[in-house]
Amino acid sequence: MAEEATGDLQYHVDGELVAADEATVSVHDRGFAYGDAVFETIRVYGGVPFRWDAHADRLRASAEALSLPVPLSDAALRGRIVETVAANDLREAAVKLSVTRGPDTRGLTPPTDPDPTVVVTVSPLAPGGSDGDRAWGEPARLQTAKTRRVPDRALPAGAKTHNYLNPILARLETRVSDADEALVLDGEGYVAEAAAANLWFVDERGLYTPSLEGPVLPGITRETVVEIAESEGIPVTEGRFEPDDVRDAEEAFLTSSIREIRPVETVDGVAVGGGPVTSLLTRLYDARVDAACYDGDDTDGDGQANGP
Repeated sequence: MAEEATGDLQYHVDGELVAADEATVSVHDRGFAYGDAVFETIRVYGGVPFRWDAHADRLRASAEALSLPVPLSDAALRGRIVETVAANDLREAAVKLSVTRGPDTRGLTPPTDPDPTVVVTVSPLAPGGSDGDRAWGEPARLQTAKTRRVPDRALPAGAKTHNYLNPILARLETRVSDADEALVLDGEGYVAEAAAANLWFVDERGLYTPSLEGPVLPGITRETVVEIAESEGIPVTEGRFEPDDVRDAEEAFLTSSIREIRPVETVDGVAVGGGPVTSLLTRLYDARVDAACYDGDDTDGDGQANGP
């Protein structure tokens, strides 16, 4: 979030609501010093954190991969999100929930008795769903980056950590072109994902997306698209693909919690674009948001539609 965008916002820092411009963590916090932290970015529609249960599960899986204790229950974490959104008089928002290992001055080796830091930051968004606006503005223009995805054995791909230098380096490469997002390959040259989104492409046989067996983050929106495609009888193939497979596709799109389903306009200057499958998935995704967050069906408070 840009500095000037904080305005009169309030953030939740270790159990207290504080003005965004005054929100701080210790310079000794391991999340700041080493990237020793995990986080989730969550879309809030109509005051409801969408797919909260899935985000909570992934947060805990990320923390487990780092042997990092999460000091609060899922219900308490969700409560801090809802409290932060309400304190800012928002109904539509992007939320970042971070859990760090906390302050420590004993060096690189993690402490055996950490005091985790929990931070919730928020930024306003326009309404989503069937009657809402798109957070992405324009279709994506991808550029294949020279920076490769960190191997899973070096840094667990399934863990969403504060160590984001790899996608940052990939994004920096796009500054020399008209691209606005990086397409990142694995160490063997196969497509992994975008810098901050999962990748999909389409041909006459169905949907394709890089397998989670590679260095690919298991995206919550990715999971939702798989569910939608299966319910519609659209084949989904998860595998290893080369950049030319994406450049030659009939359609391509990215998925992420904030930008949802974003069509890809070009890959390395080659026109790809959206199409009927991307449009169908977008409509069905919006319908799920409507049912879970705007139509009053989320009686469990988990950001997921109840019923069939």
